[in-house]
Amino acid sequence: MALSFVFGVEISIIFRHIRQTGLAICWPVWFFAPFLKRCLSMSEQLHFLKMNGLGNEFIVIDARKTMPQLGPDAVRSLSDSASGPGCDQFITLEVPQAGGDVFMRIHNADGGEVEACGNATRCVGRLLMAERQSDRVVIETVAGPLIAHRCDQPDHIMVDMGQPKFGWQDIPLAEEFDDTRAIELQIGPIDDPILHTPSVVNVGNPHAIFWVDRDVESYGLEVNGPMLENHMIFPERANISLAQMHNRGELTLKVWERGVGLTKACGTAACAAGVAAFRNGLSERKVLVHLPGGDLVIEWREADDHILMSGGTELDYAGVIDLSDLSWQKISLTQTSVQGAEYASL
Repeated sequence: MALSFVFGVEISIIFRHIRQTGLAICWPVWFFAPFLKRCLSMSEQLHFLKMNGLGNEFIVIDARKTMPQLGPDAVRSLSDSASGPGCDQFITLEVPQAGGDVFMRIHNADGGEVEACGNATRCVGRLLMAERQSDRVVIETVAGPLIAHRCDQPDHIMVDMGQPKFGWQDIPLAEEFDDTRAIELQIGPIDDPILHTPSVVNVGNPHAIFWVDRDVESYGLEVNGPMLENHMIFPERANISLAQMHNRGELTLKVWERGVGLTKACGTAACAAGVAAFRNGLSERKVLVHLPGGDLVIEWREADDHILMSGGTELDYAGVIDLSDLSWQKISLTQTSVQGAEYASL
């Protein structure tokens, strides 16, 4: 940041003057303390952007030059809207490791690192395409490289999420199932379960989709979600979705995200539901997915089995975090930056 640079120059000038004049001998240390504290505090500031994809909220920081020391406790505090800006996922942009444009590290609101996040990929894709003035960028993740493309609408981004996995070991599940289109799992009375026989799929992270006949709001996912997320059948836990089909090209989805809870949208859950619907003969390869925060278009491309996800993104505001105490404040979006990477065009 420019201010950090200016204060850095001021510090060097002052100490050079001290050495040349011997002021350090006759001037007390407390004389410099307020100024030095102000200078040091500037170096402890971390700039971020708050973004969302259909209400799926993200804090995005740019660590390509300097990696901030943020442990799980700090991530949890910043992700909690009671103490920080609040988000579903905390996104760190790092130097690419395998020839892509950036490496995206993802932490859930509970501080745990996860493999993939479709809506975050779309938001980061928007930032990088603006930064690079391009229509396509490659975003590396723990789950592998994802390709983001610009759509006709400026705030709409399409991401190639790659190929889904269906093997029980790949989900992963704690026991073997020959057919993951419908596994034996239910909640409620044996003779009249509330939810049962979900489809499971891995789209960079594990998902279980329960097909329901009534409104997705009527099944108490806020109560059953935590129990299903942590069920012993899912050794790495799982994202839990309720899906109601309307026709062969349209469904409504409600999601309990692993390590987060109920969210307004989950891109990978929409991908998982779209793929699972086609595998179960419920839909075509392209479906419109309605989520509480908005709509996503999911296409499971026949040519290569890659999942394409398209939808809107929003840049909410810019902010700065004081790393000494994790206090934060909003700042102007005009010519703002995330650790020096300008996104004035947004």
